[in-house]
Amino acid sequence: MKLRCIIVDDDLHSINGLKSYINNLSRLEIIQIYTDPLRAMEEIAAIHQVDIIFMDVDMPVISGIELARAIRHKTDKLIFTTSHTKFAYEAFELHANDFLLKPFTIARFAECINRLFPRKDLDVGHGQGKIEDHFFVRNKNDNNGMTKVRYKDIIAVESLQNYIRIFTISGQVITYMSLTEIKEVLKDQPNFTQVHRSFIVSQEHISKVDGNTLFMVDGMELTIGKLYREQMMEYLRQHTIKTNRL
Repeated sequence: MKLRCIIVDDDLHSINGLKSYINNLSRLEIIQIYTDPLRAMEEIAAIHQVDIIFMDVDMPVISGIELARAIRHKTDKLIFTTSHTKFAYEAFELHANDFLLKPFTIARFAECINRLFPRKDLDVGHGQGKIEDHFFVRNKNDNNGMTKVRYKDIIAVESLQNYIRIFTISGQVITYMSLTEIKEVLKDQPNFTQVHRSFIVSQEHISKVDGNTLFMVDGMELTIGKLYREQMMEYLRQHTIKTNRL
């Protein structure tokens, strides 16, 4: 069964970003979006309880804090989304379950959902236990448009301080995210491993290993960092065919 979500936000740009994140997690579904907090107050008061309400704080006429006081009992989890940290104390006074500071990444969003609703199984697709095969990020190379990235297409991920570069079989994607955050996104995927403090690679796309150098299918050459060499050697041992021939 999917988690039923409501969004209350007067900013269409924020709504579109949140919609893309929700649509990327197949166990979530949006049942209503409100840009008018007064209308939200009236209609949510009349509906059955929902699983999650994502609510902006700084809205006209009535704030998210005031709205939450009226409808908090209508949702299992209340998640505030805002650009202002000054509202954090009031939010948690209302027993908010999380406080997502805009602009937040899909990794931060997914971490929030997985923490509040721990997955007993991977109820992805149509409940058949399939692992999600893609995610969306804002692509700096495409005017910050939302770009779909399929896990199977990822060759490597490089840290660029406040950004990461995702090398795929069809090109590169640069997005505002840390290497730690993308590791969280990739953690349930079996074929990714960190080989350097600045690089994560897909084992599927390693074409050759020569000493401490990895050769990827796109021609990229990476040096395996000292901290990661034993892990890579263990991977090679497990995947090397042994023979008695000289």
